[in-house]
Amino acid sequence: MIKIWIEAMRLRTLPVSIAGVIAGTGCAIMQDTFKAVPALLCLCFAILAQIASNFGNEYYDFKNGIDKKGREGFRRGVTEGEISPSAMKRATYLTLLAAAAVGCTMLIYGPWWFVVAGAIIMLFALAYSAGPYPLSHHGLGDVAVIIFFGIVPVTLTCYLQSASWDCLPIALTAAIATGLLAANVLIVNNYRDLEDDTAAGKQTTVVLFGRKVMSICYMLSGIAAMAIMYPVWTLLPLWALAVPVTFLVLHCSTWLALRRRRGAALNPILGRTAINLLIFSTMFLLSTII
Repeated sequence: MIKIWIEAMRLRTLPVSIAGVIAGTGCAIMQDTFKAVPALLCLCFAILAQIASNFGNEYYDFKNGIDKKGREGFRRGVTEGEISPSAMKRATYLTLLAAAAVGCTMLIYGPWWFVVAGAIIMLFALAYSAGPYPLSHHGLGDVAVIIFFGIVPVTLTCYLQSASWDCLPIALTAAIATGLLAANVLIVNNYRDLEDDTAAGKQTTVVLFGRKVMSICYMLSGIAAMAIMYPVWTLLPLWALAVPVTFLVLHCSTWLALRRRRGAALNPILGRTAINLLIFSTMFLLSTII
C-alpha cells in the first residue's frame, strides 16, 4: 500500500517544485540575503503543494471520467481500484492542510500577505484539475505551470529571504526561465497522453496543436529559457556559462528521444525533463556560491 501512495505522489515530477525554490535561493545569494530557514520552509511548502496537486489531479480526473485502466501514463491507484476515491480526496486536503501549516510559519520571516499568496497557490493546486473550469482541461495547464512552478516560487523564495523587492529583476528573469522549463515536463506528459486525452475530451495544448508543434515548443522553450537568463550570466563568473551549455546538451538529447518515442516509453523522458530542470537550477545555485 505504501508503494501505491508513493506512486500517487509522482516522485519523478517533484524536481519541478524543488527547482523553483533552488533558483529563488540562488537569486537571494546573488543579493547577499540568503537565509537557510526561510529557504527550507519554501521547499517544504512547494513539495507539499505539488503532492496535493498530484493527489487532486488523480482524484478529480477519476471523478470526471478522464482516466481509464491501462493508461499509458503512470499508474493511477484510484483508477486501478487500489486506492478508494474517498481516501485520495482526504489525502489531497490533508496534504493541503500540512502545506498551510508550513506556510503559516513563513509569517515569522515574511509579511501578512504571504497568507494570501499561499491561499492562492493552494487554490490553483486544486483548480488545475477541479472546479467548473479545470485549467488542465482547457489548454491552460502550461500557463499555470509557468506561473506557479516558475514565477511564484522563484520570486517569493527570493523575497522571503531578502525581505525586499530589490531582488525582483534577477528573480523574475530566473523565474520565467524556470517556468518555461517546468512547462516542458507538462508537455511531455500531454504528449504521451494525446490519444487518451482526445478520447476523454481533455483539451491540452498537445490535443489542440498536435505533437509536432508542441515538440518544437519543447525545444524552443529550453533555448528561450537560457537566452532569457543572459543578463544573469553576465553577473556571474565566466565559468557559469557552463550552466546553459550543459543544460542545452542535455535538453537536445532529451528532445531527440521525445520525438522518437510514444506511449509508456515517454515516462522516462518525463523524468529526464524534470531532472534537466533540477540540474539547471542546482548548477545556477552553485554558480552563485562559488
